[in-house]
Amino acid sequence: MLSSLTDVALDNIDNVTTLILFCQLLKRIFMNEIKELLPENAEFTKRLCDIDDPPKRLWYVGTLPERKPTVAVVGSRKPTSYGRAVSAKIVGELAAAGVIIVSGMAIGHDGLAHRACLANHGTTVAVIGNGLDNPHPHSNQKLFHQIIDSGGAVISEYPAGTNVHGWQFLARNRLISGLADVVVVIEASVHSGTLNTAAHALSQGRTVMAVPGNITSPLSVGCNKLIAQGAQPVLSAKDVLEAIGFDEAAHTRKSVDHKIRFNSPDAQKIYDLILAGESDGDALQKKSGLDSSAASIALTMLELNGYIKSLGGDKFMAN
Repeated sequence: MLSSLTDVALDNIDNVTTLILFCQLLKRIFMNEIKELLPENAEFTKRLCDIDDPPKRLWYVGTLPERKPTVAVVGSRKPTSYGRAVSAKIVGELAAAGVIIVSGMAIGHDGLAHRACLANHGTTVAVIGNGLDNPHPHSNQKLFHQIIDSGGAVISEYPAGTNVHGWQFLARNRLISGLADVVVVIEASVHSGTLNTAAHALSQGRTVMAVPGNITSPLSVGCNKLIAQGAQPVLSAKDVLEAIGFDEAAHTRKSVDHKIRFNSPDAQKIYDLILAGESDGDALQKKSGLDSSAASIALTMLELNGYIKSLGGDKFMAN
C-alpha cells in the first residue's frame, strides 16, 4: 500500500511545496506505524531485560529516545490542585533540564506528567496496558499523538488487537519503573495502585522518591508513608536531579554551545532563532524576515534532517 501511494505521489510532484507536503505525509505514516522489537535490541529498553518477569517482546509507535537520565512520574488518577501545581513545576523543570519523563498515559497524574514535559519541550515516553492500535484511555488520544509528534514514543508489551483488561495496567507498572532511574510519586492514597509501581521500583533496585503532602489529605497518605519508610522526599526538581547524578551545569553548557553552521542562509536563520528560544512557526517566519514559503521549506528540511522536531500546533524545538 505504501509503495503504491509513493508511486502515485511521485508521479504528481510538480513543485517543492508538494514535495514537502509529501515528505510530511510519509513521516506521519512512519511515525504512527506500530513497530516490534526485542527489548535487548534498543538502548532505551535494554534495561528491561534485567527486571523480574521481563517482557519477551515490545511494540511501539514514535521514536525511542537514546538512553539518558530517565524519571518515571506517577500518581493518583484524581489529582488535587496541590498535586497539579507540583507536577507542573517539578516535571517541567526536569524536562527542561533534559531528563526523559516516563509515565502511563492514564487519566490524572500520568497525563499531567506527559503534558508538563511536552510544555517544556522535553521528551516523554508512555507505557500503556493494551494494544497500540486502540490506545487506552480514549480521552487521551490527542495526548497519544502529541507524544509521538514531539519525538517521543508510546510502548506496549501487548500486540495490536489486545483488548483492555484491568490486570494489564498493574502488569505494565513494572515496565514504567523498569525503564527509569528514579520513580517519583506525586500523590497517592494509602491503597493507591500507584504504590504498586513504587513496589516494583524497589524490587528492581530503582530509587523511589515521593512528594510530601498535607497530613489531612487522603492523597498524601501514600506519599508520606513512603517517606516514613525511607523514600527520599522531593522538595524540588533539584532533589531528583541530584538523585540521578545529573550534571545540570554540563547540560546548560552543552545547550549554549550547541551551534551548527548550515550552507543554507534560510535554514541558519530559522535554526538560530529556535536555539534562542523561539518556537512558534509564525513568529519564526516573521523574525527571520523570510516569506512563508521559504520559512516552511527551511523548517521542513531542518526537521527531516533531524536538527529540529515538531511539537505539534506549529511549534518547534532543537534536537
